[in-house]
Amino acid sequence: MGAPWAPPSPGDIVWCHLPHLPKREPGPKPRPALVCEVTEREDGVAVTVAYGTSQHVKRLHAGEFAITKPGHRAAYDSAGLSFDTRFDLRQSVELPWTTDFFAVPPRAPHGQNPKLGSLHASMMRAAQAASRALRDDA
Repeated sequence: MGAPWAPPSPGDIVWCHLPHLPKREPGPKPRPALVCEVTEREDGVAVTVAYGTSQHVKRLHAGEFAITKPGHRAAYDSAGLSFDTRFDLRQSVELPWTTDFFAVPPRAPHGQNPKLGSLHASMMRAAQAASRALRDDA
């Protein structure tokens, strides 16, 4: 079923049931995901998102960056996160913009849609460095 919400924008952070790759069905636990790309298709909207987790935020690898409350207060607030979060661009996946994969978060800071917040301008260098690291490893 399609989503009842307007599509997100790149840089939005959304509440997502990310699949456990290589599987393609929604994962059991919703988590933050960074929207990397939005594509309009004949059969609906596809959203490429990067995996977000509160695990191992101090141990970053190539293709990862973290938003932490003590280190990036404005970015943390802008993102709408509840915990320090590591985004892993290596674990990006294209998903249909549907209620199967996206849900309204518990606090619903932006109304009844999956948006938690947005990537703050102060995190752009970290996100770009993570993306560059992926290209350099390829």
